[in-house]
Amino acid sequence: NFNCFNTSRAPSVYSTPAFHPTSPSQILLIIDMLLLEYHNLLLKSILTERFNSATAASIDQVISDFDGVTFHISTPESRSKILVSISVKCYPDLLQHGAQQVLEREYGQYITETESGYDFSLMVDLEHLPAEQEAKEDLIRRISLLKRNTMAAPFEKAIDEHHRLAEASKGFNPENAPTGEGTEVMVIRYREEEAMYIQASHDRVTVIFSTVFREETDRIFGKVFLSEFVDARRRAIQNAPQVLYRNDPPLEIRNIPGVKDDGTGDIGYITFVLFPRHLTLQRREESISHVQTFRDYFHYHIKAAKAYMHSRMRRRVADFLKVLNRAKPEVEESEKKEKKTASGRSFRVQT
Repeated sequence: NFNCFNTSRAPSVYSTPAFHPTSPSQILLIIDMLLLEYHNLLLKSILTERFNSATAASIDQVISDFDGVTFHISTPESRSKILVSISVKCYPDLLQHGAQQVLEREYGQYITETESGYDFSLMVDLEHLPAEQEAKEDLIRRISLLKRNTMAAPFEKAIDEHHRLAEASKGFNPENAPTGEGTEVMVIRYREEEAMYIQASHDRVTVIFSTVFREETDRIFGKVFLSEFVDARRRAIQNAPQVLYRNDPPLEIRNIPGVKDDGTGDIGYITFVLFPRHLTLQRREESISHVQTFRDYFHYHIKAAKAYMHSRMRRRVADFLKVLNRAKPEVEESEKKEKKTASGRSFRVQT
């Protein structure tokens, strides 16, 4: 399923005994694309265990997430008070686009003084948890979505700006309506050499990812995967956002400092165009979750496809070795009964 804005969650499958792919595009025919979870599974597991445990226990664990994000869950004061901290490389960029307001809205009373070495911290007192089990589960879910909610701020800002421009354009003719061209392009440098660029317009929100391909094989796999994304909307999935791929910077970001085209093809630019149907009140949260995890989703499946091909190659080599072993000629029994005379001549013993 190449519609990454579909809410279905099917497992990923990388094996089939009846089909022997010979190219990356054929591999895509048998891969059911797995959508990664938005929350941190380990953080959710620890909180669920502690919230439902009758006895308090000490915690001091560092959890790594995608894009160099780090969590620290600990009990520095007492066993009944859990401190959850997060470190995000692009946190200064996120603060410029409303991350603090989003975090205050989501976590309110649980916000505490930030732990040294981290960007944001929450404190949960196990002795003052919500009484209802449903409320506890909702709190666990929200805390495990800490990275997602932190990264959501620029997307929410862009969607709000889109709605403002769309409302302002209603009183104009299509020719002179304010298009939003020239509006701010938000730059989120969430990795060492990669970034997200987000811009709002009256009829769309454009999200551009830059991604680095270190190996030639990654570049080939990436091109195949992205061509499927580009073609999916044309073939069958009309509700999917428009996807564009190119190796040179798109026009929207060419004048942004730090964006350059080195001509090597190592850097690719993936553009998602989100239309108003993706930005409605009912769908905006899901759209934000999908689009911000695209880079992890994309590179995960490149690595999974390479691992699948390698496993099939190893299996094929093992099959060939079995055939070769069966093809070895058997030594005739009579040849084993060869003897030699005193002068050095050899003869065979007839049976």
